[in-house]
Amino acid sequence: MPEQTDMNVGERIRLLREARGMSRPVLAGLCGRGPDWLKKIENGERPLNSYTLLLRLAAALRVPDLSSLTGADAVDQPVPLGRLNHPAMPEIWAAVMDRRLTPEAADAAPDVDVLRGRVDQTWRLWHTSGRNRTEVGALLPDLIRQAETASRTCDGAERRAALVALSATYRLTGQATAYVAPAELAWVVADRALTAAQQADDPAAVAAAAWNMGNILRETSYPEEALRTVTEAADLLRPHLEAGPEHWRGVYGALQLHAAVTCAREGREGDAWRFWDAGDQVAKSLPSGYVHPSTVFGRANVDFHAVSVATDLRSSGKALSLADDLDPDTMPSTERRSRLWVEVARGHLQRGDATAALHVMQRAHRIGAETVAYTPSARTATAELWRRAPRALRTEAGELATAVGVGGA
Repeated sequence: MPEQTDMNVGERIRLLREARGMSRPVLAGLCGRGPDWLKKIENGERPLNSYTLLLRLAAALRVPDLSSLTGADAVDQPVPLGRLNHPAMPEIWAAVMDRRLTPEAADAAPDVDVLRGRVDQTWRLWHTSGRNRTEVGALLPDLIRQAETASRTCDGAERRAALVALSATYRLTGQATAYVAPAELAWVVADRALTAAQQADDPAAVAAAAWNMGNILRETSYPEEALRTVTEAADLLRPHLEAGPEHWRGVYGALQLHAAVTCAREGREGDAWRFWDAGDQVAKSLPSGYVHPSTVFGRANVDFHAVSVATDLRSSGKALSLADDLDPDTMPSTERRSRLWVEVARGHLQRGDATAALHVMQRAHRIGAETVAYTPSARTATAELWRRAPRALRTEAGELATAVGVGGA
């Protein structure tokens, strides 16, 4: 890196990228983002405050220390040049990418009712296990192959049911491989979930797949496209809500919460709370104990999302006040409970209270170790805690950072 102390982070990224002969789309893709996001970073139009994204950029540019991006006067911070990975990924990759176009003679049509039962059970495992990526990841390859076989070998109403199961399987694959799958796999999985649902001509399945696609779009810095996708899906589903089953309203409510978080991350406070209010109204129209099986939409999740929206809007006082009124045990999803405590930790960090943040992040890790280890916002918060913890808590912060995989003792 040239000895130019007056360069900002964006200029340093651009210079390093060009020196390595990398295009903007290539570097952005290696970080799981879009080229417009990187362009704004390089041009100084958008601040780069995320420690995780700094590390991703540094790793993609193959620089050994973050000071190459942040400046010579910055504190040295070694860059781990590997990537997040999970041992289940190779088998999942093979199941997704080795799909046959036609069934083989030996392929027997699976029992669709049994298949749907397996899909539902695996979704429940995702939400109840503290090691959900490992346990669900072990089941997914066979489930993908069985669902693909059913969609190719069944006819009529059974084929439509198989396609809905296939869509749900790919949605679960997207959840279980988020942040560890290569970008191309994430897009393939999201597209197959949506395509299968459209082929089944099932409005609720299409809406759920659009919710999943919105996650991919939002996490790759296409917020406008994410918002358009989920609002169009909500428009598609709305005419069916009055006569449709409860889970259709559950998906509709989940789409409202998705839009709320998307707007909050873009700083659109009015829109964020407007969408949250719409989700709140849906929850009020459902039985008090209702929980959607895959999105876990229900009363508790609406309340949890209020904390997320406030945190993303950097309204830490409101976020912590909302969290104080929640009973986490009302949420049946272990994964979602863990994420709630991550949001609370982020709120404490925004207020500069590292002691409280460490306490609740440790709780998040106890509830869902893999949720914390494989969620960027949780990893970022853990790394920040490691750097900012008071002297008396540095050992604990270092142990947590080591357990999560972001550094430490």
